[in-house]
Amino acid sequence: MSAHVPDRRQPGCKKLAWFEPSDGTRVLVLAWTCDCLAMVYELCQAGGQGFIRRTLQNEDAPEIRETHRWPLAQAREIWAALLTGMTR
Repeated sequence: MSAHVPDRRQPGCKKLAWFEPSDGTRVLVLAWTCDCLAMVYELCQAGGQGFIRRTLQNEDAPEIRETHRWPLAQAREIWAALLTGMTR
């Protein structure tokens, strides 16, 4: 069973910056949230760095955004913060 992102943000929740996806890089998806909601998140790795991908499942076409890339350990920490409502 996949994780769910909390409906409510925690006090002091930090806002992530979201950008258009990078093209041409092979990506390994390490973890993901449940696709029962329209918004799905994935913890990804590419080129030795980690980042989070956000997909809004629209009827017409999915809307995909990605965060900055960090060292993988830092990306895992941010992923954990996302799953606990401490970042969004």
